[in-house]
Amino acid sequence: MKLVWSPETASKAYIDTIKSLEARQESGVAELVAAMAAGWNARLIVETWSRGGVVATSIGLAVAARHTRGRHVCVVPDEASRSEYVQAIGAAGGAAAEVIVGEPESAMEELEGIDFMVVDCPRSDYSKVLRMAKLSSRGAVLVCKNAASSGAGASSRWRSMVEGGARRVVRSVFLPVGKGLDIAHVASASGGKGRRRWIKHLDQRSGEEIVIRK
Repeated sequence: MKLVWSPETASKAYIDTIKSLEARQESGVAELVAAMAAGWNARLIVETWSRGGVVATSIGLAVAARHTRGRHVCVVPDEASRSEYVQAIGAAGGAAAEVIVGEPESAMEELEGIDFMVVDCPRSDYSKVLRMAKLSSRGAVLVCKNAASSGAGASSRWRSMVEGGARRVVRSVFLPVGKGLDIAHVASASGGKGRRRWIKHLDQRSGEEIVIRK
């Protein structure tokens, strides 16, 4: 199996996130990531958060998880961050994610089969988090927010952080939304380069059989 896009679910999550944030002046990042996570039917949605961060993205991911009936997890580095996150979500009227406290090494050990992940580029450990993430066999979508000042956007950079073993970046894009979103789509475990098929086509005029590799 692999991630399959549902425009209807994406639209619903986008609209619901706008409604949830209508009293707040935000950049549009929350609505976009909510639509992406819901549209790809992500069942395990993971984000990282630390003290001083905004919670709009988390509210959007919670909306997406509601639409996909998935699990939404927020990884924070310490108890102070956990407390601030829960308070900020409560003040915003949002639904708090399941919170895991700890360093990336220990946090990622508890999370297997990640479909959708959002990390903050200015954090010094964001590349380590991405490398250690246990992605879903269906494939995964990875998002680096606040990426405009980090030199993000190069596909070679994504490959150095993510690829290895059965993991392969099939496409990546940088979007000038908010302070920059760097997005990569990682192929499913069964979607490697070697998996191709031969298609036979019979030319009705000449009677010649043509074989195409797709």
